[in-house]
Amino acid sequence: MRILLVEDEFDLRQVIKKRLQKEKYVIDDCGNGLDAEDYIDLTDYDAIILDGMLPGRDGFDILKNMRKKGNHTPVLMLTARDSVEYRVKGLDYGADDYLVKPFSFDELLARLRAIMRRKPVYVAKDLVVDDLKMDTNAKTVTRGGDTIDLSGKEYMLLEFLLQNKNMVLSREQIQERVWGYDFEGGSNIVDVYIRYLRRKIDYGRTKKLIQTVRGVGYVIRG
Repeated sequence: MRILLVEDEFDLRQVIKKRLQKEKYVIDDCGNGLDAEDYIDLTDYDAIILDGMLPGRDGFDILKNMRKKGNHTPVLMLTARDSVEYRVKGLDYGADDYLVKPFSFDELLARLRAIMRRKPVYVAKDLVVDDLKMDTNAKTVTRGGDTIDLSGKEYMLLEFLLQNKNMVLSREQIQERVWGYDFEGGSNIVDVYIRYLRRKIDYGRTKKLIQTVRGVGYVIRG
């Protein structure tokens, strides 16, 4: 799951970001409304955590414009103002839920899970290529009936490949989706994890599903 976190209080933003990353979410974050609009226009998020009062562009205006454009990404509004007026404003503009600061992180997680459950899901329950099958509900992967154990990042990488089977994905596309825009790891991280997946999925099998397109990126196909 990929989430955009928009919060102008730097320390609070870093705390929320780290806690969400521990829950295996991929997080993009920013501290002002203008950057937030760029992120929202360029990326398809599973949810957005949006502060109501932001420099550059007000969070309520961002939300209102999102809905006008037909963007129905679930939005959890954060605000230090707990008046009924502001809560009504946020909900009227299209917020899916509202959380007043200070808040419990467990409550934030619960509300985040709740709004994401309401988002229409168009991805098939099973993602399949040849004899490789991913059950996205049970979070299991098998090939030829054999169970394949994957780490969290390996699973996310394979899921992205399967969602785009037969399409060549660049290293940049993969890194942005699986690790996020602000990932500061090694430049070869995608290649490293592709090798991990190949050992688990293709090693010892006649048919290789994960293929390299030289100079472009990777593709999974049967």
